Amino acid sequence: MKDIEKQAAEAVRELCDIAKVKEGGIVVVGCSSSEVGGGVIGHDSSPDIAAAVYRGIVSVLGEKKLYLAAQCCEHLNRAIVVEREAVAAALAVSNLGLTVYREVNAVPQPKAGGSFGTCAYKNMKDPVVLDGIAADAGLDIGGTLIGMHLKKVAVPVRLAVKQIGCASILAARTRIPFTGGGRAVYDEEKM
Repeated sequence: MKDIEKQAAEAVRELCDIAKVKEGGIVVVGCSSSEVGGGVIGHDSSPDIAAAVYRGIVSVLGEKKLYLAAQCCEHLNRAIVVEREAVAAALAVSNLGLTVYREVNAVPQPKAGGSFGTCAYKNMKDPVVLDGIAADAGLDIGGTLIGMHLKKVAVPVRLAVKQIGCASILAARTRIPFTGGGRAVYDEEKM
């Protein structure tokens, strides 16, 4: 479990550094504890594995003052668990670019929401479940399909950490859309 926690922390730290997520930003994480443990997504859910991944991720996001958006599994339509203050903070900061979705009534469980979503819900101070979110960056652990929860435009990020446990990982950052054409000049800071 310590290796899984360490791998999760390393992966999200590298992602946040590459993506240059600003304080108060949101990082969406989808995690199949089944895949991390060497099983098949949706069949071998493990609260212990999910807790190790969660600990690794929140340790980094906490020190960087970023919010976690934990994606639930397909049985809750990939709903998002996030701290209520993250939604309020996003409304107060218009340039954050967060689209606030509807709050939904669900309490994630290991077999209906997934172990990672369940762990997030149990460990957050004031969790709220939303039907979606538009995050600044994302980490997909084990093929959980987080793309629907990223701001436009998503840009793939290659990390040094290729796996967490037995699960492959994919990462993405986002950038604001470019406009113009061949003669346009872009602000390098926003790329």
